[in-house]
Amino acid sequence: MAQKVEALLKPKVVPTLGLLGATVNAMALIAPGAFLWITYQLQAAATTPSGASCASDIWSGIVVALVVCFLTALSYAQLAKIYPEAGFASCAYFAEKAFIDSSEEKQHHPASIARIAKLATGWAAHLFYWVYPGVMVAFMATFIGYVYTAFTNKSLSNAEMTIIGVVFAFVTGYIGYRGVTGSTKTSLWINIIQLTALVIFSGLAIWYRWSNPEHATQWAFSGAWDVVKFHSFQGVLVQSTIAILILVGFESCTALAAETKEPEKVIPKAIILSLIIQGLFAYLFEYFAASYMVSEKLTATVTTAATATAAATTSTVTALAAAAASSAPIGDMARLLGDHVLPGIGFGFMMSIALTVAIAVVGTTLSCMNTAVRVTCGMAEDRELPEMLSFMHGQFSTPHMAMWALVAVSSVIAAVGVRSVVGLTGITLASNLGTFILYGLTCVWTIVAFKGRKDFNAIKHALIPGLGVIANLIMVAGILYLYIIGNADAVSEAHICFWIAGGWAVVSLLYIGLTTVKKTYSVKMVTCVIRPEQLNEVASALKGEDLMMGMTVIDVRGFGRQRGETNGGSKDEEVKFLPKLKLEILVRDWDVDRAMDVIATTLRTGNIGDGKIVVYEAASAMRVRTGERGVYAL
Repeated sequence: MAQKVEALLKPKVVPTLGLLGATVNAMALIAPGAFLWITYQLQAAATTPSGASCASDIWSGIVVALVVCFLTALSYAQLAKIYPEAGFASCAYFAEKAFIDSSEEKQHHPASIARIAKLATGWAAHLFYWVYPGVMVAFMATFIGYVYTAFTNKSLSNAEMTIIGVVFAFVTGYIGYRGVTGSTKTSLWINIIQLTALVIFSGLAIWYRWSNPEHATQWAFSGAWDVVKFHSFQGVLVQSTIAILILVGFESCTALAAETKEPEKVIPKAIILSLIIQGLFAYLFEYFAASYMVSEKLTATVTTAATATAAATTSTVTALAAAAASSAPIGDMARLLGDHVLPGIGFGFMMSIALTVAIAVVGTTLSCMNTAVRVTCGMAEDRELPEMLSFMHGQFSTPHMAMWALVAVSSVIAAVGVRSVVGLTGITLASNLGTFILYGLTCVWTIVAFKGRKDFNAIKHALIPGLGVIANLIMVAGILYLYIIGNADAVSEAHICFWIAGGWAVVSLLYIGLTTVKKTYSVKMVTCVIRPEQLNEVASALKGEDLMMGMTVIDVRGFGRQRGETNGGSKDEEVKFLPKLKLEILVRDWDVDRAMDVIATTLRTGNIGDGKIVVYEAASAMRVRTGERGVYAL
């Protein structure tokens, strides 16, 4: 009987992940094998506001983005250490808890600074996490288009690539829907495959430069120092605003705290470890190698559109200009390596690298989807988003409603990204804008959370997060300034970014406004069935925290799932009606969650029959003596 009852209960999240599992989930989102291929074109095509190419600052832009990420990662690690109970809500929980703890309050009202911090963080997190998968879906569709062209010399239409994106979003969402265990196994193999492929590609690229099998005379960079040095301030700033896309993800494991064993120890380590392995080593090595081998032997064809006075023309560009013009410059480089360093297997080597990239894109999309729906689920459980987004699948224990909503959103965003490089860069900037805002806010919450604690450390909890705030503000300013005053393409990219971010801001403000009014002026009826001897404990606990506006006590008899049995007896035994007390408690809407926690903590013994708590909407009320209505009547 007890087993049957347990099977009917709401699915519980079981901690299964260790350090390896948490780390590989974060590493899958960083995915250097995917991003070298899919973003090198964006980085090579980037320009300063004057229209001048800043492709020479690709490597140094990554270094700056890495500094921003490490400052932020150290802040995330500190918060994860003191708030291991954050669960799905992750960054949003950090924001709220930091202010609640700093003010030593156990609750807050709808307009409190704690709630504002939580909502601002949640807004930025959703702009980042819910746009990012759409970016990756667009990248995958573009990637498949490149492979299709390589085989057939034909191009896929925007509509065909959009359909490909929708299918990919659905398949990846289905993997995430099946649960985090399967996702972790997938992520582990993805990381092994892509890191192995990167080492091979990068080693061959460096050997290509040293051996010069094609006798190149015009290298894009004069030497190793030229690859890594800063060429211009604006160029580095532009490149770093793009490069953040390839580095984000280290923080994603904080949303897996509920599924991680000893999260207070494992999550902080996983955050830093994933960024060190993928960001510090993999990215710097592979981007150096790729840029180091670029010469006039890398070519691409550029077609100029026809005008009223001139016909369309085609021309050949080389080196970094060719990387900017190609839909997959790393694929072109792989063909050069295969044809001239390996024994004439250019196409085969390119397709082998392409396969590892496809696998990596699946991994990074999957990891971000898992993070996104968990943050959404956490906020929905906190009644800051529609409740349906918190529904957990009975078998897989995943937020399945949020996952399918994310699949739909990703498909729409990808439809914008597949149309052109401008569209792809625009949605990328929208995701990056959310990233910088989220990271900057998290650094602020680190300072707030630790300022009054005994374990406060000036370097860890003030200097590092303070520098993180400044660094992320500079990145936000870079997006706003460099793209607004840039050339026509940059302005178009900025418009796409601001339409997405602005649209999400408007929807969020409307929803928050409505829910704030509701939380401020509505009252809930919390009913609970308890053991008679626990009445005084419950009443004292609620009164001590000023959580109730009134209480009614009723003697009742009844049974729950156990049908009156307290020892898991046979289902054939007679149903027993046990004596209980039913409490009807009037609670302010914003106090409902806290009141339920206090009641549950007071009642919980761990035995069958601890009771039930049910919340009802108090639609209307009147104080008979004065005639006052609504919340004022109570």
